[in-house]
Amino acid sequence: MLPNIKSAEKRVDIIRRKTLRNTSLRSNLRTVVKKFDESLKKGTAEDTSAKLHQALVAIDKAVTKGILHKNTAARKKSRLTKRLNSLNTPS
Repeated sequence: MLPNIKSAEKRVDIIRRKTLRNTSLRSNLRTVVKKFDESLKKGTAEDTSAKLHQALVAIDKAVTKGILHKNTAARKKSRLTKRLNSLNTPS
């Protein structure tokens, strides 16, 4: 159903643009986290640390853009860091 009012038509256009931006940012966030996971499995310690840093930056950007809630971001960052630390500590 299409809007009949001009301002509603404008809002539809704005929402479409915001949805595209959000989808792109969310996809980028997932890609960076996946790269960290792959590096965790078969990468070097320095490479994995660099990937973790990229993931943390991407998570912080997602918070500033409204993609993630700040508590969700904190939880994700904590879990990623724990996984890297558990790899580094001898068991």
